[in-house]
Amino acid sequence: MQHPIDYQRLQADLRMPWLTVAMAATILAVLVLVCQNLPADLRQSLPETTREWLRTLFYTIAIVTFPFTNLLRHIQLRLNQTMPLEQQPYAQAAKRRYWMTIIVSISLIQSPGIYGFVMFYLGDSVNTLTIFTLMSALGLYLYRPKLAEYEALIIALANPHHE
Repeated sequence: MQHPIDYQRLQADLRMPWLTVAMAATILAVLVLVCQNLPADLRQSLPETTREWLRTLFYTIAIVTFPFTNLLRHIQLRLNQTMPLEQQPYAQAAKRRYWMTIIVSISLIQSPGIYGFVMFYLGDSVNTLTIFTLMSALGLYLYRPKLAEYEALIIALANPHHE
């Protein structure tokens, strides 16, 4: 059975995923503001070699986070399409499943911004904070809610033999 697609309803369904992205972006902005207004005496001063080691570790983790998040998101989207439906309507299941996918993606990609905050607190420069924050902001853009993904999920779940 073919179901007509109401794009206005799909856009409305993506309000909560977009709110999740907006909250993550707000957290990044707040972290940067906190760092700009953090009194110098509250910052720790780790030895340069320790900070270099930590910075390298955090850069490595942040760089690996991007393809890992992409792979995990791909797996989640496919599982969302193929998992059996419970006793709820397919549209409601699609909305809940897609929002959970966005929450997981955004949570993972938020971590580089936190690494920048930690490094700044431990005595690193504002450049490190900026790089990590921009990495996280790029991730928010890359893993934002996408109408085409959501539409594909709705179509897959609308098919009675989707499993």
